Amino acid sequence: MMGRPLSLRLPALIVALVLVAACQEEAPAGEAVSVPSGRDLSLIDIVTNAPGPAGATARFRFLAPGLASGDAEAAAADMQALCDGFALKRIDGMVPAPQQIVISFAGEVVPFGEAAPDVVQFFESFRAENGACVWEVF
Repeated sequence: MMGRPLSLRLPALIVALVLVAACQEEAPAGEAVSVPSGRDLSLIDIVTNAPGPAGATARFRFLAPGLASGDAEAAAADMQALCDGFALKRIDGMVPAPQQIVISFAGEVVPFGEAAPDVVQFFESFRAENGACVWEVF
């Protein structure tokens, strides 16, 4: 069975790619993000291709220059705000739908999945429920 000629499939493919790109509301890496504490944060990346213990997981990784181990309480409140106001908007329509959202802060950029014991990092895990992020023990 023969398919459509390439000349007919190409415009349809281009339209599909444009529509997919238009649906993406991801903040570009490096974009500054506001949080209640006023801490300077910028998005490192969003990782969706590494499942977590609950299955599909969306990880939102942020650079937090000057992050110190004593900043845990303020960071936890900022992470809740980021999950509710930043991450939830960006997981809508992800396939498969994330069962878990992980928000992380790092004092320096650390490649995903690599250990960096000399860099302060905080992680919080959430699940989306009724339009809000519910904190989970990580």
